[in-house]
Amino acid sequence: MPASDYDSACLPDILPLYYRRLFPFSQYYRWLNYGGVQKNYFQNREFSFTLKDDIYVRYQSFTTQNELEKEMQKMNPYKIDIGAIYSHRPNQHNTVKSGTFQALEKELVFDIDMTDYDDVRSCCSAAEICPKCWTLMTIAIRVLDRALRDDFGFQHLLWVYSGRRGVHCWVCDEAARKLSVAARSAVAEYLSLVKGGDETMKKVVLSDPIHPFIRESLVVVERYFPLYALQDQDILGRKESVDKVLALTPEDVRKQLQQDFQNEKKPENRWNLLKDQAKRKQGTSKKGQHFEKEIMLQYCYPRLDVNVSKGVNHLLKSPFSVHPKTGRISVPIDLKELETFDPFAVPTISMICEELDRPRTVEEEEKSEEINDKENEKDAAESRKIRDYKRTSLAKYVKCFDQFLDVMARSWKGELLKKSDLQKDF
Repeated sequence: MPASDYDSACLPDILPLYYRRLFPFSQYYRWLNYGGVQKNYFQNREFSFTLKDDIYVRYQSFTTQNELEKEMQKMNPYKIDIGAIYSHRPNQHNTVKSGTFQALEKELVFDIDMTDYDDVRSCCSAAEICPKCWTLMTIAIRVLDRALRDDFGFQHLLWVYSGRRGVHCWVCDEAARKLSVAARSAVAEYLSLVKGGDETMKKVVLSDPIHPFIRESLVVVERYFPLYALQDQDILGRKESVDKVLALTPEDVRKQLQQDFQNEKKPENRWNLLKDQAKRKQGTSKKGQHFEKEIMLQYCYPRLDVNVSKGVNHLLKSPFSVHPKTGRISVPIDLKELETFDPFAVPTISMICEELDRPRTVEEEEKSEEINDKENEKDAAESRKIRDYKRTSLAKYVKCFDQFLDVMARSWKGELLKKSDLQKDF
């Protein structure tokens, strides 16, 4: 994934500028403090930093936004990971009696990585991605977002681009943060359909009746399958790919289709022939035959790293962390613009730092002076930082984060009101 303007050797020089002038600390703190509804929620959160030369520092924790800012500006981490809320302050975990330091809560998280789809994409492999296979991430977000909202009732989902080859989802509802390991495992298993490793040929097996969740997921998959699988990956074009697809059908169907495909070369028409065979089979077979649906799901359904979702104490890369290999910022994804989201257009750290150096326009200067007149010294540094990121390509992603937080803040208000009502003596 080329990031033409980025050279990783420059990272030590530009990270200090990024953390000093561009990292959205106030929004970041606002998110992880969750309105101060629960005491010590931010203070007991684990942060982990990866420093230059892969030095890994775990169990960092901070009492205030200011403390977090100062430490990050001092350490300039190459990567930031966010962990759980613990029973005690993580930076004091060595002083706590053995066995009492425990992970209590964390957002329910999902990690979808393009490398898990290597058996169903021919355009790229390993860490490489391109617009053709990025469709898989779009499908994953559509399928999981619908299920988490409609089937589980969650509302506050933050989708984030990893900065290289995948996406993360942070489910931030209070109910999600309080889930036990067993409950997290149950949600992750419910959402997992593609099972088995490289040696497993058929990774999706459906039984009758098809679960409503799978039916809903198929509605999404069917929308993207022709473009992704038939056109961009050409799964019914090259002989090698065709054999792979036919291996997922019953033997008698496979033989029939091998004959039919001799006379029909167009992938779309070949797919229609396969669907006709599935219909015929469903009419004559007692046992459920859904091989055309299984094929669509095997090629397009989201592939989750369930271990990331199951553990409360599992670390996950933080939003607005920089990806050291690509230089791209890990940014929130606006679902209203999901179809046009382009991972290659996500700004690199070098790009936004260069944008800062651009001379200001007359309009920007006037605006800046106007604000300076209105603010006192104490607010000056904070608002200067706000103005700084607004002058870069990072602005629209911070705005998306702000909008997410505004919606979530309404639920905090409700919680705080409830709390104050409970504390009153009537």
